[in-house]
Amino acid sequence: MSNRLAQQTSPYLQQHADNPVDWYPWGDEALRIARELDRPILLSVGYSACHWCHVMAHESFEDPDIAAAMNRNFVNIKVDREERPDIDQIYQTAHQILTQRPGGWPLTMFLTPDQKPFFGGTYFPKLPRYNLLGFGDLLERVAATYHGQGEAIAAQNADLVAALESTVPQPAASVIQLDAAPVSGAVAELKRVFDPVDGGLGRPPKFPHSAELELALSQGAVKADESARQVALFTLRKMAEGGIYDQLGGGFCRYSVDERWNIPHFEKMLYDNGPLLRLYADAWLATREPLYERVVEGTAAWVMREMQSDEGGYYSSLDADSEHVEGKYYVWSREEVAGLLGEDEYAVASVHFGLSQLPNFEGKRWHLYVARPIGEVARALGIPLEAGEALIASARAKLLSAREQRMRPGRDEKILTSWNALLIQGMARASRAFGRRDWNGSAQNALDFLRTRLWRDGRLLATYKDGRGHLNAYLDDYAFLLAALLELLQTDYRDADLRFAIELANALLEQFEDRISGGFFFTGRDHETLILRPKPGLDGATPSGNGVAALALQRLGHLIGEPKYFEAAERTLRLFCPQMQRHPSACATLNLALADYLTVPTTVIIRGSTPEIRSWQARLAAHYAPSTLVLALAEGVTGLPAIMDKPARSGVNAWVCRGVECLPPIRDVAVLERELRRQ
Repeated sequence: MSNRLAQQTSPYLQQHADNPVDWYPWGDEALRIARELDRPILLSVGYSACHWCHVMAHESFEDPDIAAAMNRNFVNIKVDREERPDIDQIYQTAHQILTQRPGGWPLTMFLTPDQKPFFGGTYFPKLPRYNLLGFGDLLERVAATYHGQGEAIAAQNADLVAALESTVPQPAASVIQLDAAPVSGAVAELKRVFDPVDGGLGRPPKFPHSAELELALSQGAVKADESARQVALFTLRKMAEGGIYDQLGGGFCRYSVDERWNIPHFEKMLYDNGPLLRLYADAWLATREPLYERVVEGTAAWVMREMQSDEGGYYSSLDADSEHVEGKYYVWSREEVAGLLGEDEYAVASVHFGLSQLPNFEGKRWHLYVARPIGEVARALGIPLEAGEALIASARAKLLSAREQRMRPGRDEKILTSWNALLIQGMARASRAFGRRDWNGSAQNALDFLRTRLWRDGRLLATYKDGRGHLNAYLDDYAFLLAALLELLQTDYRDADLRFAIELANALLEQFEDRISGGFFFTGRDHETLILRPKPGLDGATPSGNGVAALALQRLGHLIGEPKYFEAAERTLRLFCPQMQRHPSACATLNLALADYLTVPTTVIIRGSTPEIRSWQARLAAHYAPSTLVLALAEGVTGLPAIMDKPARSGVNAWVCRGVECLPPIRDVAVLERELRRQ
């Protein structure tokens, strides 16, 4: 019989609906029963694309004896960390405090009935191994500890709650003067941890670190700092050539287990691919490197082919596993590849994709990566470059077609507001850089879906599946969507999008801003009461919500001439400045906002007839200008804020504004380009 999870929208929770464990979703019912029975809570947090979550489920949660011990001793709560990042954030932090080790998924925490954790870990094996106690034995010990050591647990909980509350930043005793020191410190740190041989930041496992790379690329351009630029550009090149990028189907996997980016953890997450789309588009604008263009095209194609629903929203992720084996969908034997390709195609593909070298995956199989660039392969084979490129393109198409006949990895088809916003922003930026209106159409369809299905009575919802949107949205949902709207407004202006951006910004201030201390809480004012109301500043797998909020609000404030937005952004930067000084590169998004604050972003308003303003817009979009907003407003657009409502004149006119100061109108696009290059 199914348990209570069968009625949930989360595919991850539904995966556990047939467990013999008496699971509850997080909510009043489970918490009330724990209090009434004086029974500890076993909180298990994971997500559907998580390999080790599946392992623990198969080993323990599907085992009748383990399930019986769980049901006998605990109130068992299963949480999808993607739907409830508030709960995940709190208990990941608690895990780090209790164990002095980083967390991860599955997260396994044992709580008192009042939600306070007293013991925890991540993955626990069913039987003792990896120097870990077997899960069955652990359950009995934890239950005995709860009932036998109540006073000690209460004392520990008091210390833990105090430690959790200390993670919420407090305002400085005196007024902080904002300067560029944190930005410079962050760039210096990125240079120190940069791997000059294989690219990336730090040692394996290697993650994309999109926010840090964006900071390095933008500051490299602004400060004419070539070494900062290379931190980003070289890393992006190595990732594009590695196996973390799907060389056949496009899109990036979560991270690489090796230093050369060749063997990934195979899950594909929407929240990685949105920022990477934007970053590779910017890298192409800065260099015109064809490799970056190929990555953008491949990733956008993957998104539209596999990740966009018929309703318009983007799905969340693809599993690492297929047929219960991680990576099985993606890897090859030489014989498979040789049997699918013609002789000339195989001669090129085997060298280009590393099949001529030793196997790099389990079972004497190969995961494809760029072992040698196609130019080198063509020269070695004595064929023209164009012929080599044509052969590798046809080989890639044949292999992709054959791969699509395999058992596919599972797809998490819930639609998350924040992750959709990241992908909308990436698709819109890529569309503008490459003049691809189909990509912009995809982004607009996703935005329209969110506005129709997840925006109700002036408030956002966090998640949607099977016709049902629910759960209060979080800071990231509002901040990321506001940033996405600013990107879309520059790609194809729609007055409804500007109105929506203003409504979102007002709701963000109303629901999340700490009006006394500054900054934004992760949960809204009317969110359920948890043991902590976090106010996060550090970047994680996704950009900092406070950083994105500060960046987007100050840009919107300058765009429409609304001081309350950039004043809220300034209060946020002042609050987090001490943290940015202590951990500059971990606050990359806040540092991007600080850099914008210190330079004042440039806004360009173009007015005229539609075909002509689009031509001007395309000319400006061809330049990498990270702090410049360009809006093309056709004749007849009305209801604009006063600062945007430039007078109609003959032909095309452009106004360049820096802060509240605007230059006289410019009527020659070449003059406009020169003016913008003067920054």
